[in-house]
Amino acid sequence: MDRGTVGSANRGRLQVEVRTEGRSEVVTPVGELDHHTADLLREPLESAVEQGRARLVVDCSRLEFCDSTGLNVLLGARLKAEAAGGGVHLAGMQPVVARVFEITGAEAVFTVHASLDDALSD
Repeated sequence: MDRGTVGSANRGRLQVEVRTEGRSEVVTPVGELDHHTADLLREPLESAVEQGRARLVVDCSRLEFCDSTGLNVLLGARLKAEAAGGGVHLAGMQPVVARVFEITGAEAVFTVHASLDDALSD
């Protein structure tokens, strides 16, 4: 499922693909996650938890950029998923995105996997 983009000025900056793999909801943001595009990721994450899919795997392998707004979307999803008995697993982060998590200390509150396959086999 392709969630599209926000507004004409941001066309193509972020697309979000969602699929179910076993007991996990796999959400794949593609492009740049920032204050203009954050709702494109927030909506499917919240929807998954509302539908009882509380084990969220965010495949970050095609995420090119993440600012503090994007980080807050993931932190918010983590809280909702954990309240529902699940969690948020991050997989395949590119170095530029991993650096944001490292310098903010956010990597310590997420389960981080080297690859999507690792996250799905956990």
